[in-house]
Amino acid sequence: MNTDTGFLFPPADERTRAAEAAARAALAGAGAYLMPPADVLACLGADASSWARFAAHWQDLTQDEYAARRGTHRLRRYGHFSLSPVTGELRLLPHTVFVQPGKTNPLYASVDRSFDPLTDDFVADPVLRQVIGLLGRLAGALDVAEWWSVKVHPFRVVATAEGAGQPSPEGRHRDGVSLVSSLLLDRDNAAGGESTVYTPEGDEILSVTLREPASLLVSDDRSTLHDVSPVCPVDAARPAHRDVLVTTLTPG
Repeated sequence: MNTDTGFLFPPADERTRAAEAAARAALAGAGAYLMPPADVLACLGADASSWARFAAHWQDLTQDEYAARRGTHRLRRYGHFSLSPVTGELRLLPHTVFVQPGKTNPLYASVDRSFDPLTDDFVADPVLRQVIGLLGRLAGALDVAEWWSVKVHPFRVVATAEGAGQPSPEGRHRDGVSLVSSLLLDRDNAAGGESTVYTPEGDEILSVTLREPASLLVSDDRSTLHDVSPVCPVDAARPAHRDVLVTTLTPG
């Protein structure tokens, strides 16, 4: 796999600069922000065709065995990148186990978890590169970094009449990073999946159900907690799924 994924550049027009400025101000202030799909797609330079191609990668995820042990049907992959905030250079780092810092995720803190890597096609997708670039610009409102450590997690949570899907089986938690984000790719036959960001004292900052593809929720993981409610089928005769891209950034 070619680890050099190229260079990323900031948006060039007034609309996208204003959209990013609004997100940065909310992150630095309240600590959370929901970026509307139209703004996200404009910032990514994505049209219907490129978005559909990107969303198709969620058909090629693999079983999360750790979640399965707790009764959750969840598919995922994992990749780790470095991003230069100065040059925009993005590089895929060698694939390793995923470990979250102690005193963050109550289920998996300091536990080595091995997930299948991102596919070559996923890594090479221009939309992924633009998503990471956008998040790098937003993260600059929270921290200063020589380079950003970017961890990328495409998830599909599946629910049936026999069992709800758990996007966040660990409950209310932090990820131990600077910026945490959830980008909705698709949801089918799914009810629930409400995302909530809290203060450390438990007060709600923002609560929203990501319903429209390209909705992007970002939050300051240093000063907030987050959780997602279970997903259930609308039509009990069919399975439901919720596809999101969770991406975190922290100074490298």
